[in-house]
Amino acid sequence: MRTPAILPRIIGITNIVVVVAALVGLSVLPDEPRPHAGATESAAPVKSPAPVKSPPPPSPSPVGLPPGVVSTPDFARQVRANEAGLVPILMYHRILAKRRASLDRTPAQLRKELEKLAEQGYVPITAREFAAGDIHVPAGKFPVVLTFDDGHPSHFGLDSGGNPVKDTAVAVIQEVAAKHPGFRPVATFWVNREPFGLRDQGSQESAVRWLADHGYEVANHTWTHPNLRMLKRKKVAEQIVRVERLLKKLGVPPSTTMALPYGSMPRPKKAARTGSWDGTRYDFSGVFLAGAEPSLSPYAKKFDRGAIQRIQSNGKKGECRKWCSQYWLEWLDKHPGERYVSDGDPERISLPEKLRGNIDAKRGLQVIAY
Repeated sequence: MRTPAILPRIIGITNIVVVVAALVGLSVLPDEPRPHAGATESAAPVKSPAPVKSPPPPSPSPVGLPPGVVSTPDFARQVRANEAGLVPILMYHRILAKRRASLDRTPAQLRKELEKLAEQGYVPITAREFAAGDIHVPAGKFPVVLTFDDGHPSHFGLDSGGNPVKDTAVAVIQEVAAKHPGFRPVATFWVNREPFGLRDQGSQESAVRWLADHGYEVANHTWTHPNLRMLKRKKVAEQIVRVERLLKKLGVPPSTTMALPYGSMPRPKKAARTGSWDGTRYDFSGVFLAGAEPSLSPYAKKFDRGAIQRIQSNGKKGECRKWCSQYWLEWLDKHPGERYVSDGDPERISLPEKLRGNIDAKRGLQVIAY
């Protein structure tokens, strides 16, 4: 797959800028017992969002999977399939009525971005599905991964009626999906030691059970959100294993993905992806950075599942002029030949003949080049 000319020029600085932005954002927040979390936004109980058509809990099939098709060269050509293309993996932090740091987004900003994605033909998948190459997206549509770091209270909470609290990330996702039935209501939440600001086990269990039953992924973002580059390998493993043990206690399957705090890679790099501590092992299929460009296809030969790129959700101002979500979504719209386009067939990889050499055929899936 041809790498866009602009990418090499920004790779060297974008992750640094995102890390600095995150640190600056943290410096203006009030002191709290957990990183990245501002004061919990109060929210009154709300009515259930508009009903969303979705199957029962994700066992054995994930929520909202589209019916599959059998791709052929003629069909792939007709829908302009390109499963060697770029995939936007969007990174969100707090969703607040009033932004306090550059990484924050308001519910209105989140809603607007998701509405635009739905209208343009994007279909959400989880980070777990993406890293595994298990991409179920209708033919001619584009996968997008919605990711939320830190397990902040603004991401999810249940009201007195057992529904997502109004204007939390999940409530907004469900709302947009109800208006756009093809927009799967799924996302990935990478959490620390107090998922969604909840401190008692019963509340934590209820929260993660609701999310898992509705197709959302809850996975590992380390115990205390440290800069892993500053820790010895044993401490890196401890940070990761503590969250794995917590999630197991809450009834969540072992994580297959994790997001690096601040996008900071430990030394050695492989310590983020696999390791053990105190008799407990971890082995992730995908480790995600903090920015700042679309990801290569998980089928691409150059895809590095130990350092998967994401895009910060933000407008085109200041540091975000060329590497946040508004810029990149507009860029992908203007360069459709660079974007991942699904063939609708999860058992086959379809792409133009000229890109055949970019694909890793070892994945065991049939390749259709047209």
